[in-house]
Amino acid sequence: MKIFVKAKPNAKKEKVEKIDDLNFIVAVKEPPVQGKANAAITKALAAYFNVLPSRMRLVSGFASRNKIFEMAGKLENKQKNGQGFCSGDTATV
Repeated sequence: MKIFVKAKPNAKKEKVEKIDDLNFIVAVKEPPVQGKANAAITKALAAYFNVLPSRMRLVSGFASRNKIFEMAGKLENKQKNGQGFCSGDTATV
């Protein structure tokens, strides 16, 4: 599953905001230096989806605010069980 992310590094508060099923805004405290923000975004997304960070992979946008992540496995089971988030929900990481 591909996830499209707009990154906000150097944020005061870390959060993941769902825009729609595939688009998210992720704010992290780390600066965009030497991959620190990318690593923090990976961890934030993994926590949001309740998966291991190793299941999240940055596919595109290593040096851009617009990123594409790929998540191994499927989300359908969690959403069917009522554990998924609804559109417009935010989560503080």
